[in-house]
Amino acid sequence: MQLTVFVTDDEPAIRSAIMKRLTRKQHRAMGFESGEALLSALGQETPDLILLDLKMPGLSGLETLGKLRTLAPHALVILLTAYGTVQDAVDAMKLGAYDFLIKSVDLEGIDPVIARALDVVSLRRRLELEQGRQESQYHLSHLEAQSPIMRQLLEQVREVAENPKSSVMLLGETGTGKEFLARVIHHNGPRASGPFIGVNCTAIPKELFESELFGFERGAFTGANQRKLGLLEKAEGGTLFLDEIGDLDQSMQAKLLRVIQERSFRRLGGTNDLGVDFRLITATNRDLKKEVGRGTFREDLYFRLNVVAFELPPLRRRTEDILPLCRRTLARFAHEFGKPVPDLDPESCKMLERYAYPGNIRELQNILERAMIFCQGRTLTPASLPSELREGAAKVAASSGSGAAPIVRVEMALGVQTLEDVEGAIIDEVLRLTNYNKTLAAKHLGVSRFALDRRLKKISDD
Repeated sequence: MQLTVFVTDDEPAIRSAIMKRLTRKQHRAMGFESGEALLSALGQETPDLILLDLKMPGLSGLETLGKLRTLAPHALVILLTAYGTVQDAVDAMKLGAYDFLIKSVDLEGIDPVIARALDVVSLRRRLELEQGRQESQYHLSHLEAQSPIMRQLLEQVREVAENPKSSVMLLGETGTGKEFLARVIHHNGPRASGPFIGVNCTAIPKELFESELFGFERGAFTGANQRKLGLLEKAEGGTLFLDEIGDLDQSMQAKLLRVIQERSFRRLGGTNDLGVDFRLITATNRDLKKEVGRGTFREDLYFRLNVVAFELPPLRRRTEDILPLCRRTLARFAHEFGKPVPDLDPESCKMLERYAYPGNIRELQNILERAMIFCQGRTLTPASLPSELREGAAKVAASSGSGAAPIVRVEMALGVQTLEDVEGAIIDEVLRLTNYNKTLAAKHLGVSRFALDRRLKKISDD
């Protein structure tokens, strides 16, 4: 990586030697004989690195350093001197210098300092690029919303994002983009510059969840050898996103409720209450009202979390968004794979729009990633799509939810699917859910095992 370096030294020989050394390393170097000349040049261009002599006629290195911070706040500054003191180094660091280098005759000491500065600049550029991508990715104006239901949702999200304190609950099937929408809310509000801390409540064992959420003091329990900050502290000034909140253990529900009410918490083993300031966003694919009725979710916590609730529609209910999402996703994968962005032929478009997507957007992305791998040429054809899209038009029946009573949803494209198609699809889905246990499937369908076998035989004969 090439750096732009401004070298400021009143001795022409030293200035020239440093510039030649930098040029041999493929860096771009410009020289200045005084602090005044350097400050004048900063009005025209901002370098990555400034090498600044400490002792110069006119403005000294420290005086120049104090003035240039407002002109080039992000430039790294290395002070050069042939006879520096500890106090000089301390003063330079207080003014924001990156390093302090003693000049030698052979200038060998400059190479490792430049190498370290190169690492810092490289890291900064990567962080700036990633931050720019995130801001672009999550900006409301860049989201695909052709369907009326999503346009209305995003208008409401825009208003809620501006309120930095209101708790938000995101509801919807698995794969509908709940975490993505949580990040959209975060990045389009006053807390955008703060951290976004996301955690899946099912991913952390319940016996460890408390220490992860609250942190702990040294000696709080066996193995606590040093203080650890919890997720609550890490989210300070930003957003805490708790995914799968419906699976949270009841004892933790009570402790989370207290944090929300008091806006404070105490580390494990600690004696002081610590105030916290963050927006809480939660998500679940469960019906929390039913969970409250069953006694598995606290009613008081439910009302605390459900200040603003958004239900994300499944992809099959927003078919107008499918092709725009496909084109944007294909463009991303094309960039990652180093391939041209493919066009979608008409038959592929029909297949992608007709499919029911039980896995929603996550499944769509997987389908398109696979399609990009197998796509030959500039057009994505049905041959690149998975067999379930090629063979049977839409998937008529799809299940959602988990546990004892999953939901099987049925959709029928008039003029495309028949009553037999619908019946067969329901039977297939229930069999899949029961791990192909026909007796259990017949019970769920409300028919006898003999009747189920008769229907299966009819389907296979057809």
